[in-house]
Amino acid sequence: MSVPVYKKQYSLGTPAHKTNPFDSDSDSEGPSREQSVPVRRTNQSVQELEDYAITKAQETTHKVNDCVRAAEAIREDATQTMLTLHRQGEQIVRSHQVAADIEQDLTVSEKLLGSLGGLFSKSWRPKRNQQIKGPVSGNNYSATTANHMEQRWKLGIAPARQERPSHVQTTPVSAMEKNQAERAKQDDALSDLCSTLGQLKEMAVDMGTEIDRQNKALVPFSDDVDELNFRLKGANQRGCWLLGK
Repeated sequence: MSVPVYKKQYSLGTPAHKTNPFDSDSDSEGPSREQSVPVRRTNQSVQELEDYAITKAQETTHKVNDCVRAAEAIREDATQTMLTLHRQGEQIVRSHQVAADIEQDLTVSEKLLGSLGGLFSKSWRPKRNQQIKGPVSGNNYSATTANHMEQRWKLGIAPARQERPSHVQTTPVSAMEKNQAERAKQDDALSDLCSTLGQLKEMAVDMGTEIDRQNKALVPFSDDVDELNFRLKGANQRGCWLLGK
């Protein structure tokens, strides 16, 4: 049986179409988009990431070390403040003790002024509002804290603590070893920072306690000074009366 002429022409002159109807015409024109993009160099990308991680780890280590140095500087200032408070507390105790010594001399002077004035003059007795007690022994700061090594170290009296020995480590070669070495440095620095912050907290508590103690010590000291002024005023009046007579 002969094939029709139009079917032969169709089969010979027309190119065959793809069997997959979902394929686009652009697929047959050239290479795909994925094939046109060059392949990235994996080794170079990994090296860049490793260098970036090492750089960031070193920056973090420097920042942590800066925090440690700042905390140590604050601790030095706090130590000086503690020393100042320590001297101030001792000065308050010494001043109060001087006021008590003045009161003893004033008592002798009052007795002498009372005995003067002539045979028929009325004896003079000084007026007193309250008894001068002097400094309380419990307020002595040095007596309560001199034997405490931690407090002595905070005040700079005792030598500073010895630093822990550094671990002997080999020179890191790979990026992983370098990162681990930086993390170890960060852990040590953070441990030192935590210890310093704990010391600062204890010193702040001690400062508050010392300030409260000094405030309480200033109340009887002020009362004793007011009493001394009152009695001195009476003794001066008695002396002026004796001189005027």
